[in-house]
Amino acid sequence: MRSDNLKPGIAPAAILAAAALALFAEPYLPPTLSGLKTLGPYLALLLGAAVAYLFNRGRAFIALISLLIAYAGYEFALGVSGFAARAVYTALVVLVPANILAALAFPERGVHHFYNHRWMLLGVAEAVLVAWIAAAGASGVSGTAWHALLDNALLRSPPTPLAGRMLFAAAFIAAVARAWPKPGETASALDAAMAGMLIALFIACEWSRTPNVFGAFIAAAGAILLVALLQESHRMAFRDELTGLPSRRALQERMAGLGPAYAIAMADVDHFKKFNDAHGHDTGDQVLKLVTARLATVEGGGIAYRYGGEEFTVLFPDSSIEQALPHLEAIRASIEGYRMAMRGGDRPKDMEEGSKRRARREIDATLSVTVSIGVAEPGDELTPAQVLRAADEALYRAKKGGRNRVSR
Repeated sequence: MRSDNLKPGIAPAAILAAAALALFAEPYLPPTLSGLKTLGPYLALLLGAAVAYLFNRGRAFIALISLLIAYAGYEFALGVSGFAARAVYTALVVLVPANILAALAFPERGVHHFYNHRWMLLGVAEAVLVAWIAAAGASGVSGTAWHALLDNALLRSPPTPLAGRMLFAAAFIAAVARAWPKPGETASALDAAMAGMLIALFIACEWSRTPNVFGAFIAAAGAILLVALLQESHRMAFRDELTGLPSRRALQERMAGLGPAYAIAMADVDHFKKFNDAHGHDTGDQVLKLVTARLATVEGGGIAYRYGGEEFTVLFPDSSIEQALPHLEAIRASIEGYRMAMRGGDRPKDMEEGSKRRARREIDATLSVTVSIGVAEPGDELTPAQVLRAADEALYRAKKGGRNRVSR
């Protein structure tokens, strides 16, 4: 596994470690911070749910709202009766992972989607059922049969009952499976955070009889998803969705901090419109991904960005044109020499069958692409934006000169 795919797990691991350290440091904290033990879980869960709603992230919203309602219900039930607290705790350890498992089973549709009323109805039904069970024996309506039900081996608690453990395990496996990066893709911080959130929640439930531990890891569960949502928003703002390269916005921010020596290159896929017109946008996307894969390997300290459409930018901080040119020429030659297999309409979905077809030389047609590159560096007190325009002008000269070349 690439080291980049381990990065999404860093924040959840750090938050879990911070929760554990906070428990050790608690006796030494000033009294003014004691309110965090009570307000911390609510703050983390409320903020997380608000951000998930704002960013339209359905799975995170369902997980956070389920946990927020369950935690608030449990805190309230503790002041009602022992059985009420036990009933709500059992609901927390069974229904919250069950809701997360159900959310993981469906594709991400966001918070604002047509079937949203079904999730809301499910949430209301769960809350009414738990309130009914928690009130067992308090009135003739609720009866006392629920007492025997909670004494069943599958639901006996605390700590986490067997049914809860099985649901936690199933939800965790589903979260890891969804977070596991596919070939050629990068792991999602939000998917990895769902697995981390389940770990924090399980620890909290196992230590439910210790209020400080319970509260700290409930807060950690909310914080893990909150941080992941912020990471996801940053990725959406600064990463191009199709290619995975840093976006034009990321380039503009990087350019604002450049020193006096640097080189900027603009690269453009030759005859890209013809590829789209002749082979369709799917093939066009394949071409862009091919170019991206090569540009991302540029050496000499170069950083590739997607500027827009079929245009890319390669920034060489602290380098001159003379230092950047050999690396740009190597990338140009690498792209020219690559033969891309076309994805035909009858291409088999099964990977093994695809391998057999390639072995029998039953492959689709191949295409080769080229790029033109223009490069410039600061001179005569040019600003980075002016150097970028100069690189674009050099790119135009490369295309006018016959394409598939590097011009300065």
